[in-house]
Amino acid sequence: MIEVERPAVRPRKVETMTSESHPGMLIDEFLPLFDETIVEHGVIDAPPEVVYRTVREMDFLSIHSPLMDAAMFVRMLPDRIGRWIRREPPTPPPPAMRLADFFEESVDPALLEGWVPLGEAPPRELVFGAVGKVWQPQIEWKRVPPDEFAAFAEAGFAKIAAGFSMRSYGEGRTLLSYEARTAGTDEESRSRFGRYWWLVRLFVGVVLRAALRTAKDLAEPGR
Repeated sequence: MIEVERPAVRPRKVETMTSESHPGMLIDEFLPLFDETIVEHGVIDAPPEVVYRTVREMDFLSIHSPLMDAAMFVRMLPDRIGRWIRREPPTPPPPAMRLADFFEESVDPALLEGWVPLGEAPPRELVFGAVGKVWQPQIEWKRVPPDEFAAFAEAGFAKIAAGFSMRSYGEGRTLLSYEARTAGTDEESRSRFGRYWWLVRLFVGVVLRAALRTAKDLAEPGR
């Protein structure tokens, strides 16, 4: 089930719990104000430490489902057509795409375009983000360093913060959540992104759910 929050008044600020038993969300440090968000949840029969390591080591290029593969093909079609018209070769995918490589900076940043690792709080949260004009057929990415991400406000862009969070869910179980937030940097970009979001929000949900299913399969071997 897709949970979509649409604040009546934008931007929205998330209120965080900062007690010792309920630490604040790391994602709130990078994008506490947002226009749109989508959150997917899953319960995994493994402790948070195991789920955290699983998500960090998971190869995102291995995540597949018939619906996701179809959605990815449709999403990439404008870029493929544009490259064919310009007689440019397709962008080769990296051999693997693990958050571990991302956070340890052992992968070529050019392969990840505008995406940057924002922060991690083992064993409960990993956050990554990007800045770009995502509503264009060929996305124009802008690489913003993690320490400048929260304050970035150049007009004409959308900021994306996404992350996994792990919380204990009874004895030896974990509630794994995958959230993606977006915020336009000015009114025009918010309007453009709003129209784009109406078209892609279901696709985003498919991607998030497929990632959660893959993490569950990896963290629950033999089940």
